[in-house]
Amino acid sequence: MTSATDSTVAPALGSSSEGRIARRGWEAIIHVFLAACAGISVLTTIGIVVVLLVESLQFFREVPLTDFLFGTQWTPLIKPQHFGILPLLCGTLLVTGGAILIAAPLGLGAAIYLSEYAPRAVREVVKPLLEVLAGIPSVVYGVLAVTTVSPIVRSLFQSDSIFNALSASIVVGFMILPTIISLSEDVLRSVPRDLRSAAFALGATKYDVTAKVVVPAALSGIMASFLLAISRAVGETMAVTLAAGATPRMTLNPLDSVQTMTAYIVQVSKGDTPAGSIEYRTIFAVGLALFCSTMALNLIAQWILSRMREQYE
Repeated sequence: MTSATDSTVAPALGSSSEGRIARRGWEAIIHVFLAACAGISVLTTIGIVVVLLVESLQFFREVPLTDFLFGTQWTPLIKPQHFGILPLLCGTLLVTGGAILIAAPLGLGAAIYLSEYAPRAVREVVKPLLEVLAGIPSVVYGVLAVTTVSPIVRSLFQSDSIFNALSASIVVGFMILPTIISLSEDVLRSVPRDLRSAAFALGATKYDVTAKVVVPAALSGIMASFLLAISRAVGETMAVTLAAGATPRMTLNPLDSVQTMTAYIVQVSKGDTPAGSIEYRTIFAVGLALFCSTMALNLIAQWILSRMREQYE
């Protein structure tokens, strides 16, 4: 009896031990694969930063940093050359500011309606339709801006400029609208139902519950959606290239033609500028400025979100 039992237990123990070894082998392979994925992402980011820094340093050897940061004229492709980035920065801020002024109230209002007021059947139909906007190529928005939005703007404001910042702001605003609606609606719906029930039990109306309980509780997530939309608007390329024009200038008039940092990079990247020249290296300097501004925006966003979480916790 003893020998029979030992003979049946031994193979079982052996198979169990082999199974554990096999599982550990697969876990080690998966661990290496996931680490490689993370490493590739990090190395890609480091590579981009290194390329920007190396080429930008070559640019700043010929152009003083103060002239680049504080100059008010940007004409690197024509004589006399000027390398002040403020006109490009002004155009970027003008288009981005107009876009967020359009998208923020519309997006938040739509998100509140879908989360708090819309019937389930309406929500299941409307939200996927709104998210379809995120899948439309940006060049299509640019064409619509030139052929449809710009003529309307010109007729309403008696403007002669086909390309203007207002048209670009409108189309970019609708481009970032799905981001604000989707993220804000998800955050609003994640607010615990107990908070709503407690407010209703105290006699609050639907509006009071939405405006004074749900929205403040989800405010950090709503701000995150706004900041993510701003980052998307700052980095938008094709729509603003087609709609805003290619005239770098410092202006606050949305009816003027402007040029953003991304639009200038597209202009020089067409291949007409000789590689290695000072004009060619301007795209790396502008790209570095765009990278730094986006990073600063993300850091400010993290600081704002952390302060808001501390305030509502």
